[in-house]
Amino acid sequence: MSAGSALALGGCAGLGATGARYDASSLSVDSTLLVATTRKPVNGARAKPWFGPERATSMTVARAKLVAPDESRLSLASVGLGSWRLDRIDATADAADLATQAGGGDVLIYVHGFKQTFETAVLDGAYLSDAIKFRGRTMVFAWPSKAGLFDYAYDRDSAMWSRDDFERVLSALVSAPSAGRVHIVAHSMGTMLTLESLRQLYARYGDTVTGKIGAVVFAAPDIDMDVFSSAIQRIGPLAGKITVIASTNDRALALSGQLAGGMIRVGAAEKAAIARLGVRVVDASQEGWGIINHDLFLSNAEVQQVIRRSIDGTAA
Repeated sequence: MSAGSALALGGCAGLGATGARYDASSLSVDSTLLVATTRKPVNGARAKPWFGPERATSMTVARAKLVAPDESRLSLASVGLGSWRLDRIDATADAADLATQAGGGDVLIYVHGFKQTFETAVLDGAYLSDAIKFRGRTMVFAWPSKAGLFDYAYDRDSAMWSRDDFERVLSALVSAPSAGRVHIVAHSMGTMLTLESLRQLYARYGDTVTGKIGAVVFAAPDIDMDVFSSAIQRIGPLAGKITVIASTNDRALALSGQLAGGMIRVGAAEKAAIARLGVRVVDASQEGWGIINHDLFLSNAEVQQVIRRSIDGTAA
């Protein structure tokens, strides 16, 4: 593999630049988010790295206690260099108690992509939630990733292996009478897992689940166009909840397509081709300034506003 190809498949890690704070997110008040993970705990998840790349025999539900960036005038965060930190993990209960843990309001679930550690997935979820000023409970679904450049096949299989547990998470949240809406932001390889779990959820509940699912944002989806089209046809009105953020100059997805036998990934396809499938599409090709353009939902304020408007239900 060439150096350029290796860089293009550098993964989905990395926190975006800190932007101005126009209003407060829930995380800025209570810096705790929920975690559901199919990763195997390391040393009882009592210290870093908490959860490793191996697949667990059962899903863990926990609370991640974070340390927010210091927003004082002399802090690194004040000049865009601060970041969230993961302080500790507190195991809670199983998926059946998720609705109680969520507190009855809206929930934002972040599903990470390829080449992520548990910690980077949690911190990216925290950064995204704070950046879009989400005012409900934030949750991260962390599936087993080896976080290695050449472990694409393992990560892809691990994502699909986790689909039943993610459906359990969604089912627990949407079936609670007092629960709010569930919003999902899935990145890269995480979109394949999310779409499959939504297909299973719709097969279980049918149209009755429609009102419980809010915005579903697929950021740079690493999924075959044919597979995506087939799944979209199986989720009924949930397809109308989906917004795809695509970029034809996404270098990571270009390499992913090569690894997949030349099949174009949805996140790198032309806007018109995706729109024909009946979902909303935002072309972010002009928003990126880097050479990879795979993490625009973390680094670009305009893309973050797309996510915010989708959740608010004000998307154009």
